[in-house]
Amino acid sequence: MRNVLISGAGVAGGTLAWLLARAGWAVTVVDRAPGPRTGGQAIDVRGVALDVVDELGLGDRMRALRTRMRGMSVVDGDGHELFRSEEFTYSSGRLDSADFEILRDDVVAMLLEAPRVEYVFGDTITALTEEAHGVRVEFERGGFRTFDLVVGADGLHSVVRRLAFGPEEDFTRHLGQYLAIFPTANFLGLEDWQVWFRHEHTGGVVYPVRENTELRVTLGFGSEPLPRLAVPEQKRLIAERLAGVGWEVPKLLEAMADADVFYFDAMAQIHLDRWSAGRVVLVGDAGYCASALSGQGTSLALVGAYVLAQELGRGTREEAFAAYERRMRPFAALNQALATENAEGPASEESVERAKNAISLA
Repeated sequence: MRNVLISGAGVAGGTLAWLLARAGWAVTVVDRAPGPRTGGQAIDVRGVALDVVDELGLGDRMRALRTRMRGMSVVDGDGHELFRSEEFTYSSGRLDSADFEILRDDVVAMLLEAPRVEYVFGDTITALTEEAHGVRVEFERGGFRTFDLVVGADGLHSVVRRLAFGPEEDFTRHLGQYLAIFPTANFLGLEDWQVWFRHEHTGGVVYPVRENTELRVTLGFGSEPLPRLAVPEQKRLIAERLAGVGWEVPKLLEAMADADVFYFDAMAQIHLDRWSAGRVVLVGDAGYCASALSGQGTSLALVGAYVLAQELGRGTREEAFAAYERRMRPFAALNQALATENAEGPASEESVERAKNAISLA
Protein backbone atom coordinates (compact mmCIF):
# COMPACT_ATOMS: atom_id res chain seq x y z
CA MET A 1 0.00 0.00 0.00
CA ARG A 2 1.42 3.39 -1.03
CA ASN A 3 0.76 6.21 1.41
CA VAL A 4 0.65 9.94 0.78
CA LEU A 5 0.24 13.04 2.93
CA ILE A 6 -1.57 15.97 1.34
CA SER A 7 -1.27 19.36 3.04
CA GLY A 8 -4.41 21.38 2.36
CA ALA A 9 -8.09 20.37 2.32
CA GLY A 10 -9.14 22.76 -0.43
CA VAL A 11 -10.06 22.05 -4.04
CA ALA A 12 -6.64 20.78 -5.17
CA GLY A 13 -6.04 18.68 -2.06
CA GLY A 14 -9.56 17.30 -1.92
CA THR A 15 -9.55 16.35 -5.60
CA LEU A 16 -6.18 14.62 -5.37
CA ALA A 17 -7.23 12.80 -2.19
CA TRP A 18 -10.38 11.50 -3.91
CA LEU A 19 -8.50 10.26 -6.97
CA LEU A 20 -5.57 8.65 -5.13
CA ALA A 21 -7.81 6.92 -2.58
CA ARG A 22 -9.86 5.51 -5.44
CA ALA A 23 -6.62 4.23 -7.01
CA GLY A 24 -5.70 2.35 -3.85
CA TRP A 25 -3.44 4.81 -2.03
CA ALA A 26 -3.61 5.33 1.72
CA VAL A 27 -4.36 9.05 1.87
CA THR A 28 -4.03 11.47 4.79
CA VAL A 29 -4.98 15.15 4.45
CA VAL A 30 -3.85 17.69 7.04
CA ASP A 31 -5.16 21.26 7.25
CA ARG A 32 -4.34 24.00 9.74
CA ALA A 33 -7.98 25.16 9.91
CA PRO A 34 -9.97 23.75 12.84
CA GLY A 35 -12.53 22.32 10.41
CA PRO A 36 -13.73 22.56 6.82
CA ARG A 37 -13.48 26.17 5.67
CA THR A 38 -16.69 28.05 4.92
CA GLY A 39 -17.26 31.32 3.10
CA GLY A 40 -15.16 32.38 0.15
CA GLN A 41 -16.29 33.43 -3.27
CA ALA A 42 -18.12 31.80 -6.12
CA ILE A 43 -15.62 29.92 -8.27
CA ASP A 44 -15.66 28.79 -11.88
CA VAL A 45 -15.38 25.30 -13.36
CA ARG A 46 -14.41 25.73 -16.99
CA GLY A 47 -13.20 23.87 -20.03
CA VAL A 48 -11.34 20.63 -19.34
CA ALA A 49 -12.06 21.02 -15.60
CA LEU A 50 -15.66 20.05 -16.42
CA ASP A 51 -14.38 16.62 -17.42
CA VAL A 52 -12.54 16.31 -14.09
CA VAL A 53 -15.64 16.89 -11.95
CA ASP A 54 -17.54 14.43 -14.15
CA GLU A 55 -14.77 11.87 -13.67
CA LEU A 56 -15.10 12.36 -9.91
CA GLY A 57 -18.81 11.61 -10.24
CA LEU A 58 -19.69 15.04 -8.84
CA GLY A 59 -20.51 16.95 -12.01
CA ASP A 60 -24.30 16.68 -11.84
CA ARG A 61 -24.38 17.61 -8.15
CA MET A 62 -22.16 20.62 -8.75
CA ARG A 63 -24.20 21.82 -11.70
CA ALA A 64 -27.35 21.58 -9.59
CA LEU A 65 -25.76 24.00 -7.10
CA ARG A 66 -24.44 26.45 -9.68
CA THR A 67 -25.19 30.13 -9.21
CA ARG A 68 -28.14 31.35 -11.25
CA MET A 69 -27.29 34.94 -12.11
CA ARG A 70 -29.55 36.71 -14.59
CA GLY A 71 -26.94 39.34 -15.29
CA MET A 72 -24.91 42.16 -13.78
CA SER A 73 -24.64 45.91 -13.38
CA VAL A 74 -21.63 48.17 -12.96
CA VAL A 75 -22.04 51.34 -10.90
CA ASP A 76 -19.68 54.15 -9.99
CA GLY A 77 -18.82 55.34 -6.50
CA ASP A 78 -22.01 57.37 -6.37
CA GLY A 79 -24.24 54.46 -7.42
CA HIS A 80 -24.84 55.63 -10.99
CA GLU A 81 -25.19 52.69 -13.36
CA LEU A 82 -22.46 52.64 -15.99
CA PHE A 83 -23.23 49.35 -17.68
CA ARG A 84 -25.48 46.30 -17.48
CA SER A 85 -25.66 42.93 -19.19
CA GLU A 86 -28.05 40.02 -19.23
CA GLU A 87 -25.68 37.96 -21.39
CA PHE A 88 -22.65 37.57 -19.14
CA THR A 89 -21.12 38.47 -15.79
CA TYR A 90 -17.52 39.42 -15.14
CA SER A 91 -17.17 36.59 -12.63
CA SER A 92 -18.48 33.68 -14.68
CA GLY A 93 -18.47 34.73 -18.32
CA ARG A 94 -21.33 34.03 -20.71
CA LEU A 95 -24.52 32.88 -18.98
CA ASP A 96 -25.34 30.43 -21.78
CA SER A 97 -22.00 28.60 -21.45
CA ALA A 98 -21.50 24.98 -20.40
CA ASP A 99 -19.05 26.32 -17.82
CA PHE A 100 -20.55 26.97 -14.42
CA GLU A 101 -20.03 29.01 -11.27
CA ILE A 102 -20.47 27.50 -7.81
CA LEU A 103 -19.64 28.48 -4.24
CA ARG A 104 -16.22 27.30 -3.14
CA ASP A 105 -17.55 25.92 0.15
CA ASP A 106 -20.05 23.74 -1.74
CA VAL A 107 -17.25 22.22 -3.82
CA VAL A 108 -15.04 21.58 -0.79
CA ALA A 109 -17.92 20.01 1.14
CA MET A 110 -18.47 17.49 -1.66
CA LEU A 111 -14.78 16.64 -1.92
CA LEU A 112 -14.65 15.95 1.82
CA GLU A 113 -17.04 13.05 1.22
CA ALA A 114 -14.24 11.05 -0.44
CA PRO A 115 -14.23 7.51 0.97
CA ARG A 116 -11.15 6.03 2.64
CA VAL A 117 -9.43 9.39 3.24
CA GLU A 118 -8.14 10.38 6.67
CA TYR A 119 -8.68 14.10 7.34
CA VAL A 120 -6.76 15.80 10.15
CA PHE A 121 -7.88 19.36 10.92
CA GLY A 122 -6.28 21.84 13.29
CA ASP A 123 -2.71 20.76 12.60
CA THR A 124 0.10 21.58 10.20
CA ILE A 125 3.52 20.37 9.10
CA THR A 126 6.58 21.80 10.82
CA ALA A 127 9.42 19.77 9.27
CA LEU A 128 10.12 17.50 6.32
CA THR A 129 13.08 15.13 6.25
CA GLU A 130 13.63 12.89 3.25
CA GLU A 131 14.90 9.45 4.19
CA ALA A 132 15.82 6.37 2.17
CA HIS A 133 12.27 5.04 1.84
CA GLY A 134 10.02 8.00 2.56
CA VAL A 135 9.56 11.45 4.03
CA ARG A 136 9.56 11.90 7.80
CA VAL A 137 6.93 14.54 8.60
CA GLU A 138 6.77 16.36 11.93
CA PHE A 139 3.57 18.06 13.05
CA GLU A 140 2.80 21.16 15.08
CA ARG A 141 0.66 19.21 17.55
CA GLY A 142 3.54 16.80 18.09
CA GLY A 143 4.78 13.49 16.80
CA PHE A 144 5.86 12.39 13.35
CA ARG A 145 4.83 10.01 10.59
CA THR A 146 6.55 8.71 7.48
CA PHE A 147 4.96 8.86 4.04
CA ASP A 148 5.98 7.69 0.56
CA LEU A 149 4.99 11.10 -0.87
CA VAL A 150 4.11 14.55 0.47
CA VAL A 151 1.95 16.89 -1.61
CA GLY A 152 1.70 20.61 -0.99
CA ALA A 153 -1.85 21.66 -1.89
CA ASP A 154 -1.85 24.37 0.75
CA GLY A 155 -2.30 27.48 -1.33
CA LEU A 156 -0.51 30.74 -1.96
CA HIS A 157 1.18 30.66 1.45
CA SER A 158 2.14 26.99 1.26
CA VAL A 159 3.97 25.54 4.25
CA VAL A 160 5.17 22.59 2.18
CA ARG A 161 6.64 24.90 -0.46
CA ARG A 162 8.48 26.90 2.17
CA LEU A 163 9.92 23.80 3.83
CA ALA A 164 10.91 22.01 0.62
CA PHE A 165 11.74 24.86 -1.79
CA GLY A 166 12.51 28.01 0.20
CA PRO A 167 11.00 31.33 1.32
CA GLU A 168 7.69 32.42 -0.17
CA GLU A 169 9.07 35.75 -1.36
CA ASP A 170 11.46 33.94 -3.72
CA PHE A 171 8.53 32.71 -5.82
CA THR A 172 5.83 35.38 -5.44
CA ARG A 173 4.85 38.00 -8.01
CA HIS A 174 2.58 40.63 -6.50
CA LEU A 175 -0.18 41.89 -8.82
CA GLY A 176 -0.80 45.20 -7.09
CA GLN A 177 -4.20 44.45 -5.55
CA TYR A 178 -5.76 43.15 -2.34
CA LEU A 179 -9.18 41.55 -1.92
CA ALA A 180 -11.43 40.89 1.06
CA ILE A 181 -14.32 38.40 0.86
CA PHE A 182 -17.08 37.78 3.39
CA PRO A 183 -20.74 36.69 3.61
CA THR A 184 -23.59 38.76 5.01
CA ALA A 185 -27.37 38.87 4.91
CA ASN A 186 -28.97 40.02 1.64
CA PHE A 187 -29.92 43.44 2.95
CA LEU A 188 -29.76 44.82 -0.60
CA GLY A 189 -32.59 42.57 -1.78
CA LEU A 190 -30.67 41.41 -4.86
CA GLU A 191 -32.32 38.62 -6.83
CA ASP A 192 -29.89 36.57 -8.94
CA TRP A 193 -28.12 39.77 -9.96
CA GLN A 194 -24.52 40.91 -9.50
CA VAL A 195 -23.52 44.50 -8.85
CA TRP A 196 -19.95 45.67 -9.39
CA PHE A 197 -18.74 49.07 -8.23
CA ARG A 198 -15.69 51.08 -9.17
CA HIS A 199 -14.20 54.20 -7.62
CA GLU A 200 -10.67 55.37 -8.36
CA HIS A 201 -8.34 52.64 -7.04
CA THR A 202 -11.04 50.69 -5.19
CA GLY A 203 -13.89 48.44 -6.22
CA GLY A 204 -15.80 45.29 -5.52
CA VAL A 205 -18.73 43.05 -6.32
CA VAL A 206 -21.84 41.93 -4.45
CA TYR A 207 -24.02 38.98 -5.45
CA PRO A 208 -26.74 36.88 -3.80
CA VAL A 209 -26.43 33.15 -3.05
CA ARG A 210 -28.35 30.48 -1.13
CA GLU A 211 -31.68 31.24 -2.84
CA ASN A 212 -31.02 34.98 -2.53
CA THR A 213 -30.87 34.83 1.28
CA GLU A 214 -27.17 35.69 1.57
CA LEU A 215 -24.70 38.03 -0.07
CA ARG A 216 -21.10 37.26 -0.89
CA VAL A 217 -19.14 40.50 -0.86
CA THR A 218 -15.74 41.20 -2.39
CA LEU A 219 -14.01 44.50 -1.66
CA GLY A 220 -10.66 45.44 -3.15
CA PHE A 221 -8.06 48.17 -3.49
CA GLY A 222 -4.77 48.74 -5.27
CA SER A 223 -1.61 48.61 -3.22
CA GLU A 224 2.03 47.66 -3.18
CA PRO A 225 2.85 44.62 -0.99
CA LEU A 226 1.78 45.05 2.62
CA PRO A 227 3.11 43.37 5.78
CA ARG A 228 1.08 40.53 7.26
CA LEU A 229 -1.79 41.91 9.34
CA ALA A 230 -4.14 40.41 11.90
CA VAL A 231 -7.83 40.32 10.95
CA PRO A 232 -8.83 43.45 12.93
CA GLU A 233 -6.07 45.42 11.20
CA GLN A 234 -7.12 44.00 7.82
CA LYS A 235 -10.69 45.18 8.34
CA ARG A 236 -9.49 48.57 9.55
CA LEU A 237 -7.31 48.99 6.46
CA ILE A 238 -10.15 48.13 4.08
CA ALA A 239 -12.46 50.58 5.85
CA GLU A 240 -9.82 53.28 5.50
CA ARG A 241 -9.18 52.61 1.81
CA LEU A 242 -12.90 52.60 0.94
CA ALA A 243 -13.86 55.51 3.18
CA GLY A 244 -15.81 58.13 1.27
CA VAL A 245 -17.04 55.75 -1.44
CA GLY A 246 -20.78 56.09 -1.92
CA TRP A 247 -23.48 53.72 -3.16
CA GLU A 248 -24.01 50.95 -0.53
CA VAL A 249 -20.35 50.73 0.43
CA PRO A 250 -20.77 52.22 3.95
CA LYS A 251 -23.32 49.51 4.74
CA LEU A 252 -21.03 46.85 3.30
CA LEU A 253 -18.21 48.08 5.53
CA GLU A 254 -20.51 47.85 8.55
CA ALA A 255 -21.36 44.27 7.61
CA MET A 256 -17.67 43.49 7.18
CA ALA A 257 -16.92 44.70 10.70
CA ASP A 258 -19.34 42.10 12.08
CA ALA A 259 -18.34 39.25 9.75
CA ASP A 260 -17.07 36.15 11.54
CA VAL A 261 -16.09 34.45 8.27
CA PHE A 262 -13.58 36.70 6.53
CA TYR A 263 -10.81 36.31 3.95
CA PHE A 264 -8.19 38.90 3.01
CA ASP A 265 -5.09 38.49 0.87
CA ALA A 266 -2.96 39.89 -1.91
CA MET A 267 -3.59 39.10 -5.53
CA ALA A 268 -0.33 37.36 -6.35
CA GLN A 269 1.09 34.55 -8.43
CA ILE A 270 3.58 31.76 -7.71
CA HIS A 271 6.32 30.95 -10.22
CA LEU A 272 8.82 28.14 -9.66
CA ASP A 273 11.36 26.49 -11.94
CA ARG A 274 10.24 23.08 -10.67
CA TRP A 275 7.25 21.74 -8.78
CA SER A 276 8.88 18.72 -7.17
CA ALA A 277 11.86 18.04 -4.92
CA GLY A 278 12.59 14.44 -4.08
CA ARG A 279 9.40 12.93 -2.73
CA VAL A 280 7.64 16.29 -2.36
CA VAL A 281 5.43 17.82 -5.07
CA LEU A 282 3.19 20.89 -5.34
CA VAL A 283 -0.26 21.14 -6.88
CA GLY A 284 -2.71 24.02 -7.39
CA ASP A 285 -2.01 27.44 -5.91
CA ALA A 286 0.97 26.12 -3.96
CA GLY A 287 2.83 25.49 -7.20
CA TYR A 288 1.31 27.81 -9.80
CA CYS A 289 -1.18 30.21 -8.23
CA ALA A 290 -2.74 32.34 -10.95
CA SER A 291 -4.74 34.52 -8.49
CA ALA A 292 -8.46 35.23 -8.46
CA LEU A 293 -7.87 37.75 -11.24
CA SER A 294 -7.38 34.87 -13.67
CA GLY A 295 -10.80 33.33 -13.00
CA GLN A 296 -9.06 29.97 -13.47
CA GLY A 297 -7.67 29.06 -10.05
CA THR A 298 -10.25 26.36 -9.41
CA SER A 299 -9.84 24.84 -12.85
CA LEU A 300 -6.06 24.79 -12.40
CA ALA A 301 -6.50 23.02 -9.07
CA LEU A 302 -8.90 20.43 -10.48
CA VAL A 303 -6.88 19.72 -13.59
CA GLY A 304 -3.52 19.75 -11.79
CA ALA A 305 -4.74 17.20 -9.25
CA TYR A 306 -6.18 15.02 -12.01
CA VAL A 307 -3.00 15.05 -14.10
CA LEU A 308 -0.79 14.35 -11.07
CA ALA A 309 -2.96 11.41 -9.98
CA GLN A 310 -3.06 10.09 -13.53
CA GLU A 311 0.73 10.20 -13.90
CA LEU A 312 1.32 8.59 -10.50
CA GLY A 313 -0.63 5.63 -11.83
CA ARG A 314 1.50 5.32 -14.95
CA GLY A 315 5.12 5.17 -13.86
CA THR A 316 7.72 5.69 -11.18
CA ARG A 317 7.62 8.72 -8.92
CA GLU A 318 10.35 10.44 -10.95
CA GLU A 319 8.60 9.70 -14.23
CA ALA A 320 5.24 10.84 -12.83
CA PHE A 321 6.54 14.15 -11.54
CA ALA A 322 8.33 14.89 -14.83
CA ALA A 323 5.25 14.06 -16.92
CA TYR A 324 3.01 16.11 -14.61
CA GLU A 325 5.17 19.19 -15.09
CA ARG A 326 5.55 18.65 -18.82
CA ARG A 327 1.79 18.51 -19.30
CA MET A 328 0.75 21.17 -16.80
CA ARG A 329 3.27 23.96 -17.38
CA PRO A 330 1.84 25.28 -20.69
CA PHE A 331 -1.67 25.13 -19.23
CA ALA A 332 -0.60 26.97 -16.05
CA ALA A 333 1.29 29.63 -18.01
CA LEU A 334 -1.68 30.48 -20.24
CA ASN A 335 -4.02 30.72 -17.27
CA GLN A 336 -1.62 32.86 -15.25
CA ALA A 337 -1.44 35.22 -18.22
CA LEU A 338 -5.21 35.79 -17.92
CA ALA A 339 -4.65 37.56 -14.60
CA THR A 340 -2.51 40.22 -16.24
CA GLU A 341 -5.13 40.74 -18.91
CA ASN A 342 -7.92 40.84 -16.32
CA ALA A 343 -6.08 43.48 -14.29
CA GLU A 344 -6.82 45.95 -17.11
CA GLY A 345 -10.43 44.78 -17.59
CA PRO A 346 -12.20 41.52 -18.44
CA ALA A 347 -10.02 39.15 -20.43
CA SER A 348 -11.07 38.57 -24.03
CA GLU A 349 -13.25 35.56 -24.82
CA GLU A 350 -10.51 34.31 -27.16
CA SER A 351 -7.91 34.33 -24.35
CA VAL A 352 -10.23 32.56 -21.93
CA GLU A 353 -11.23 29.88 -24.44
CA ARG A 354 -7.61 29.21 -25.36
CA ALA A 355 -6.47 29.02 -21.74
CA LYS A 356 -9.24 26.88 -20.29
CA ASN A 357 -8.83 24.12 -22.90
CA ALA A 358 -5.04 24.15 -23.36
CA ILE A 359 -4.45 20.63 -22.09
CA SER A 360 -5.53 17.08 -22.84
CA LEU A 361 -6.65 14.76 -20.05
CA ALA A 362 -5.86 11.65 -22.09
